[in-house]
Amino acid sequence: MTALLALTLTVLLSATALLALTRIYRGPSLLDRIIGADLLLAAMLGAVGAEAGVNRHPATLPVLVVLSLLGYIGSVSLVRFAVRTES
Repeated sequence: MTALLALTLTVLLSATALLALTRIYRGPSLLDRIIGADLLLAAMLGAVGAEAGVNRHPATLPVLVVLSLLGYIGSVSLVRFAVRTES
């Protein structure tokens, strides 16, 4: 059961990352690329969290907290930059 769960999570998170990379590459505007990068970081957070849950590693919680803070701060700063350049 654990192998099937790990395989399913791998396939779904890989598809999410592939779609996010497509949005980053094809995005016509800067905001589309920012959303794609944020989605890619969210997929990475999901992968690290899934790995921690499947293998029962509680030590990865600080890594998840730092990555989520990095994503939040990065998204807010990039959106503020995008709003300033469009005005």
